[in-house]
Amino acid sequence: MELSKILDLGQTALELGLVNSLTVLALFLSYSMLNVCDLSTDGCFTLGAVVGAVVAISGHPLLSIPAAMLAGSVSGFVTATLQTRMGVQSLLAGIVVNSALYSVNMAISGNKAQLAMNKTETVFTMAKRLLADTPLSGAYRLVVELIAVCLIVLFLSAFLKTKLGLSIRATGSNADMVRSSSINPVFTTTVGLCISNSFTALSGCLMAQQGKSYDINLGSGMVTVALASLLIGGVFFGRSGVTLRAVGAVVGAFLFRVIYAVALRFKMPGFMLKAVSAVIVVIAISGPYLREQGKLLLRRRRGGREAGAC
Repeated sequence: MELSKILDLGQTALELGLVNSLTVLALFLSYSMLNVCDLSTDGCFTLGAVVGAVVAISGHPLLSIPAAMLAGSVSGFVTATLQTRMGVQSLLAGIVVNSALYSVNMAISGNKAQLAMNKTETVFTMAKRLLADTPLSGAYRLVVELIAVCLIVLFLSAFLKTKLGLSIRATGSNADMVRSSSINPVFTTTVGLCISNSFTALSGCLMAQQGKSYDINLGSGMVTVALASLLIGGVFFGRSGVTLRAVGAVVGAFLFRVIYAVALRFKMPGFMLKAVSAVIVVIAISGPYLREQGKLLLRRRRGGREAGAC
């Protein structure tokens, strides 16, 4: 493979990895910190994409970012309300909200499954124009995505060390202990899911504007991709502090996209990529368990040999 093709492949993987890393950081907050498995990720990602697309098409590209994040926060609030105030289990609450979001997304798009933004001003076209005569003119997408990812990582690093952030982490560790410490787990869960879903919606917004199009199925499978990326990142930074773990989530998203790109380079059919995601998740989850079981098996064999020698 030529060097130019390798560099192009790496840049594409980095761009997609950075966009997807925002969803991975959302799962880092909700799944790793809050211990809530939010299955509304797919629908929330698409929600951010459609809100960002509609607002950008209406002539407000900069406003599309906070609008998408606000829509995601509303989705997170609904999910949290079902869990904490209506007695719906977290998995079921995510499934219910994800199903409802399909209708919401279709309504926002005007009952259209796709929206084109070929001639629409977006944050990426604005960055392209701004960086036109600079050395970064060919990497304007990377610049926008790096700014977004760095801001979110810095925010998480600072927020999770505040009193509220520590309360959210404590809620994920032991909700009963938090309740006995006069901390309201309903409030911390709601805040955590609102913030995490705003990140997911931001990811969807940037993905739609980067690709200059919106599709109702844009977020399909995102929860699997994000979970796989989070687990890959945990292999490298799983026992580190909050900042390094957040960076690890970004690294995991990039590595996941590299695996995708290599699979496509070897002419793997597109319909097989979902299976690749599933296999990566299984390996990442079962890997530590199988490693421990292997160590235990070796100790048993050694013990048996020593007993036989005696």
